[in-house]
Amino acid sequence: MRVLHTAAEVFPLVKTGGLADVVAALPAALRGQGVDARLLLPGLPALMGVLEGRERIAELGSVFGAAGVRLWRGQLAGGPSVPAYLVEAPLLYRRQGGPYSDTLGRDWPDNLQRWGLLGWAAAQLAGSGLDPDWAPQVVHAHDWHAALACAFLRMHPVASVQSVYTVHNLAYQGLFALQDHALVGLSASFLHAEGLEFHGQLSCMKAGLQYADRVTTVSPGYASEIATPAFGHGLDGVVRARGAEVSGILNGIDEQVWNPAADGALAACYDVSRLAGKAACKAALQREAGWAAHPQTPVLAVVSRLSHQKGLDLLLQALPALLPLGVQLVVQGSGEPALEQAFEQAALAHPGQVCAFIGYDEARAHRLIAGADALLMPSRFEPCGLAQMYAMRYGTLPLVRRVGGLADTVSDAGDGGGAAAASTGFVFDDASPEALVAAVARAVACYRELGAWGARQRHAMTQDFSWAGPARRYGELYEELLTARVRASGQVASSSPASASTKAAA
Repeated sequence: MRVLHTAAEVFPLVKTGGLADVVAALPAALRGQGVDARLLLPGLPALMGVLEGRERIAELGSVFGAAGVRLWRGQLAGGPSVPAYLVEAPLLYRRQGGPYSDTLGRDWPDNLQRWGLLGWAAAQLAGSGLDPDWAPQVVHAHDWHAALACAFLRMHPVASVQSVYTVHNLAYQGLFALQDHALVGLSASFLHAEGLEFHGQLSCMKAGLQYADRVTTVSPGYASEIATPAFGHGLDGVVRARGAEVSGILNGIDEQVWNPAADGALAACYDVSRLAGKAACKAALQREAGWAAHPQTPVLAVVSRLSHQKGLDLLLQALPALLPLGVQLVVQGSGEPALEQAFEQAALAHPGQVCAFIGYDEARAHRLIAGADALLMPSRFEPCGLAQMYAMRYGTLPLVRRVGGLADTVSDAGDGGGAAAASTGFVFDDASPEALVAAVARAVACYRELGAWGARQRHAMTQDFSWAGPARRYGELYEELLTARVRASGQVASSSPASASTKAAA
């Protein structure tokens, strides 16, 4: 089975969030199960510069306003061990800043062309024989940046190719002026409410939701939530209309990258049977935050994009009631300027209890997750979340709101009795500072009971969040699609006039 995964980023070379982790790990896990999975990525400088064994597969000419567009094949040094195709378009991809915005955080004005080209290239690779040695049977597009692949495949169907679209975060939809459809060669026949039109704009997200053969999300809980007005961001009707063609498959984590027993970023390594190293990591984290090492003080961590979605404004509102509980809080992240400034101010106001690292540092993220006692994720919505799974693997108990993938991965059987042994963290319901404070108070009380805390910690560390299970379920989904396509083709052939006349003649 041949599967092409197309996306805007891949860990560790280009990363703005969990999408990059999934794009690196899932194709590799599929290859481990016998699927010929490959990547198609934009020719960003961080990727073009590390493409080894490169072969020029095709000259694509001048498309989407870019001249000299080429398709290359090779292997990404320092990236996943998966064959990769890169779309080289210097005018669109070779620039300073991030994959979606400039150095000042402003969206690139030509993002429709930049990501339209990626989707178009996926459809071309699937249907035009660009690579004489390989063509996908399934195109798997990730999030809105790759979603137009599904529309291009619908415009020019390829009988042997099926498409899967994964929603990583429905809140980010890729909205552009409707009249700009011509910039990427989309047919005007797609510009209606049952197509790409969304409140007078062109929605890339709808390209995947409407035109993919199957739609997945990154957790079962989120698949249910996005079919509701509360979480659907105006697209819940589209999701409901797809019915059983929408499903949730929980993400996994890369257990080689996130392994406390062999993590070179840590002050000391450890595992569930040797937890002394975790105490050393906690002491090192407290020193890194500028505090004295106090093993009895509960350390809470946040490793997150700083945004309203993540509920971190609730954490700021909760601080006056949280800090008297005797906790320390260390935050790493970047995002909304107001939240960045508020956490910096909180650190200045409470230097003995709050520390803020603004920005993202991968090694420090490992140190924070290993050194903290609990990881806070008070999200308003969370499609899957990976940090809570990293935390459990490191014996750091997640404290989360009961939404999306957080509800799917963190168990909280309550307090007392045998509840601790059946729990992996702490869960609360209301998106309010009061509910967050109550959950933290409960966690602190559990922390004071070493037996109860240790039981939750050991249960958390033994959870299986590897990619083996999710990869197997994706493989089954691909097989189901291809089998259905073969069956449908057979039915069409057997019911055609030519087939009927042949039977009559026989």
